[in-house]
Formats: sequence, structure tokens, C-alpha cells
Amino acid sequence: MKAHQYVERGTSRVVTEAFCGDPVVSFLYSRVREDAGWLYRALTSARLTHLLGVLRFDIRPVNPERMRNRLALTCGVDFAECADPLESLDTARKVFERKIRYWDTRPMETDPRAILSPSDARLVLGSFQQTSAVCLKEKFFRYEELLGEDKPEWQTAFRDGDYAVLRLTPDKYHRNHVPVTGVVRDLYELDGGFQSCHPAVVVAQATPLSKNRRTVTVIDTDVAGGSRAGLVAMIEVVALMIGDIVQCYSRERYDDPQSLRVGMPLERGCPKSLFRPGSSTVVLLFQAGRIQFCEDLVRNLQRADIRSLYNQGWGHALVETDVAVRSIIGHAVRGGEG
Repeated sequence: MKAHQYVERGTSRVVTEAFCGDPVVSFLYSRVREDAGWLYRALTSARLTHLLGVLRFDIRPVNPERMRNRLALTCGVDFAECADPLESLDTARKVFERKIRYWDTRPMETDPRAILSPSDARLVLGSFQQTSAVCLKEKFFRYEELLGEDKPEWQTAFRDGDYAVLRLTPDKYHRNHVPVTGVVRDLYELDGGFQSCHPAVVVAQATPLSKNRRTVTVIDTDVAGGSRAGLVAMIEVVALMIGDIVQCYSRERYDDPQSLRVGMPLERGCPKSLFRPGSSTVVLLFQAGRIQFCEDLVRNLQRADIRSLYNQGWGHALVETDVAVRSIIGHAVRGGEG
């Protein structure tokens, strides 16, 4: 598979990504898809996704310490930031679902207008507006399909808006945090498949992010104490070897986790949900004119000197930036004014 590079935000360093599942992804999305469509569908089904997850993540190794050392060396997992004792992380699943001391290791900006990254992830930005410098219609997903064909209210609300796509790789901390402060206006699940969110797959397939199973949370931030960024949709998308998204909101660290419900107030920076093992994606949608993305993220996106699979697939610069959960990705624009 061709090289894929991204920008490390903290250092501005260009990094070549080492894909953990390249042989599997190449197999699934080349000969199997071309020569045996039924086998491809079986391998990306819910049942096989669960089985692959069990085989890869649930079998306890003979030497858990060696497993942790290997993950630290090959994937860059930082066990020093974990909140739980290391000896308790004795399977790959427990490492994947680990809690971290985010209150120490992922500091949050106090500016009330700051919109935060919901995840440790690789991010690209886009817009549905033709006049925008980052107009990327119908690339990562089909708009109406992403929100649900039977949700005209939200399709109208976010039309001509902006979005961020955040790709979580298998080594990442896989708990998502709330990007804005507000009140839950809607919460629903949309059925779908379990395709990989690998960049090569996103380029090769027809808008896979709107075809996988996903959870949509619509947050109203124009409320008392809210972030004043209008409506924000947070869409959590499953992928290969991820069969579940657990909603487990906690106001204080990871204490007393709660299932989300309509009318529930959410505070930015707090843990919201957990992806079960694998790798997956979060999509944030913003209403038109209600967010101003950070300049460095926009600048990195358009760098033509970096080798990105998105560049090669779509014929123009489209580069990811590696961002930390609870770091700023933009600022709220109130009522169309900066």
C-alpha cells in the first residue's frame, strides 16, 4: 500500500504512518472485493467483526508485560499516562479501552468559545459550501445518508455547514470527550456495516463513513452556559473489529458514568463514550458560519509537499493533522459574527 503521511500538531513534524492492519485491509479491499463479493460482505459483517475483535483483543497473552512492551514499542502506547495500574491491563482489549489521567495529560483551554477535539485522532476539515477553501462535498460521506434519510430537521440545520473528520488509529486512546457545552437535542443510532476507516478504503469506497453503523448526538450550544456555536452533531462511526459504541458520560473524571438522554446537559471536555476495539472515526458537523477552524489545521490540510493517500485518491492536497483530545480545533462564531 502507498505511503500515508500526516502532520504532528505539537511539533509540526511530518510523520509516515505505519498501518497496523495493512495486509488485512489490502486483502479485503482488493482481490476479495473484486472476485468474491459475497466473501467481502461476510468479512465486513457484524458477526465477523465481533469474531475478529475477540481473536485480536480478548485472548490473554502468556506474558502481559511483554505484550505491553510490544505495544509501547511498535504502536507508541504511552502507559505512563494510564489511570489504572499497569498489571490490570493484561489483554489487548483492556489496553485499547484504557482510561488515562486526561485531567493531567490533556489540559483543556479555558476560553469558553473554544471548540475541542473529541478524540486523540488524525483530523481533516471540510465544508459543504462551494465558496469555502475546504469544500469537500461527497468525499468522506454522503450528507443526507450520514445524518439519516428520515431526519429532515437536522439535514436542514447543517446544510452548507462545516465539518471535521477525526480518524482514530488502533493505538489511540479510544474514549471520546464532549467537544462543546450544551444540551442533547437528539440521540439516535443508524444501522450499517463495519467497513474499515483506513484512508485507502475511504478513497476507494463510496462514502463509507455514511454506510457504517453509527450513533448521532445533536447538541444545542445556544443555551445558558453553552458554547454558543449553534447546533453541533457528533457522529461516532464503527469500523472493522468495532461492534459497539458505549455512551458513558461522566462529569467528574470517569466517575458515575451515565447513558445519554435527550435533554441532558453536557459539559465540554468530559468523557462521553467508548469505542470497543479496532479503529474508528468521529465526524463533527457545524451549522454554517458558526465555527472558525484553527489556522494551523487549515494550513496543514492544504500542504502539497506531504504524501497523503487522500491526495493520491482525490487529486488535490488533503492532509491530516494529529490532534489531542480536548485540544482546540476552532472557535465558536456567535450568530455569524466573529
